[in-house]
Amino acid sequence: MVNITHKVSSLRMAIAVARLTVSKPETIAAIQNGQVPKGDVFEFARAAGLLAVKKTSDVIPDCHPLPIEYTAITYAIEDLTVVISVEVHTIYKTGVEVEAMHGASVTALTMYDMLKPIDKGIEITSISLQQKKGGKSDFKDRLTKSLRCAVIVCSDSIAAGSKQDLAGKAVIGKLEQHGLAASLYDIIPDEFTIIQEKAGALSNEGYHLVLFTGGTGLSPRDVTPEAIAPLLDRQVPGIMEAARAYGQERTPFAMMSRGLAGFIGNTLVLTLPGSTRGATETMDALFPYILHIFRVAEGMRHD
Repeated sequence: MVNITHKVSSLRMAIAVARLTVSKPETIAAIQNGQVPKGDVFEFARAAGLLAVKKTSDVIPDCHPLPIEYTAITYAIEDLTVVISVEVHTIYKTGVEVEAMHGASVTALTMYDMLKPIDKGIEITSISLQQKKGGKSDFKDRLTKSLRCAVIVCSDSIAAGSKQDLAGKAVIGKLEQHGLAASLYDIIPDEFTIIQEKAGALSNEGYHLVLFTGGTGLSPRDVTPEAIAPLLDRQVPGIMEAARAYGQERTPFAMMSRGLAGFIGNTLVLTLPGSTRGATETMDALFPYILHIFRVAEGMRHD
């Protein structure tokens, strides 16, 4: 199966529709009046569809098992066609369109099986996905202008040349995946004053987004949060709360990250872990959702 461990859980829904067409009005009347010999067609088919939604991953090899939070199966009759609608909701890392379509197909097949003794001309004419919501694409804000981004690596060893930077380059790679480019990439030592000067200068130069990686841990030289905190005009605590919650699901050590986030003037500053894995996971936790901040800011300026 495809690896989805890097994804963020969100509310996801899908609606699938199957259309079953009979050959004579008498079949529709038998369904509506409960006169089908095999029993109540709507209720039997609904039960089968509910079970199919739950069992999708058992029969579709590449489909992930996931928690089904809600399923509704409804019917509408249009002339000689029964329109079956299956709506499925979950809060998970991947969507439920296959579950909805599987439910719709099995509901239609169950109706076919129950009706074929009284109507040999039945056809399942279509099964299609009508709607889906949730997931990364729904939260991707399309900005009207490009963002000036900077990636700053805070590390004594990297600044001294005794170690290569991997985390900063990983952050740049993640930005590129979301259509953003780092206009500035720099490496500085873990010095309180230098970190403050760099953050202040980038804000004054009009950068929209500045990402510091490194110095958020608990070693004596980890001072990035202490340097950045006094400069922030407005903190946004939920940003790093979300990052730590995401990280905690993957490693218990995420609780020791002291990263923070907020605005220096109009510049959003994020402080990420110095490890490549920690920086990458933080980017996965925050992007593209965090770009909504700039959409809100654009709206406020337009008002």
